[in-house]
Amino acid sequence: MEKIEYNGEKIPYIIIKSKIKNMYIQIKDEKVIVKAPIQLKEKYVKEFVNKKSKWIYEGLKKNKVKSKTEEKIGQKKIERLTRIVEKTINKYSKVLNVKPNKVRIKNIKYAWGSCSSQRNISISMQLARKEEKVIEYVVLHEMCHLIYMNHSKNFWKLVEEYMPEYKEYKKKLKI
Repeated sequence: MEKIEYNGEKIPYIIIKSKIKNMYIQIKDEKVIVKAPIQLKEKYVKEFVNKKSKWIYEGLKKNKVKSKTEEKIGQKKIERLTRIVEKTINKYSKVLNVKPNKVRIKNIKYAWGSCSSQRNISISMQLARKEEKVIEYVVLHEMCHLIYMNHSKNFWKLVEEYMPEYKEYKKKLKI
């Protein structure tokens, strides 16, 4: 295990050499992993990591915040979110006459929800902090993607048909 220093802190990292073309750094579960091509000399790996020390330090801080966020959300709020999502999926499955293959609640960083082309819906656990109607809007939004896999006028008409005040809830997601 190697270490770099940033801001007076020694940060340990693991080097994994494999059959890849480019080197990259991954921060996962508060650990720093450096993946590098097999033939790359150790000194180049260390230089790369030292140049990225600030990015690594800030990434670890964000990672710790994320872990604490998950703890703060709490099991009861996640259970509440799960109940609301299940209830809303059942409600809109009947009226829209569509059903997702899978529904997952997971830690999504980039969106409140998503719908894949395989008809799988993922809902962000960050929604556990939001009011029920906001959660319902996100689920409806993703359910409408089972009909329109885009954000066309028809898609938004469909959302509005079942939730005329959706814009009010959409705004609350930006807060």
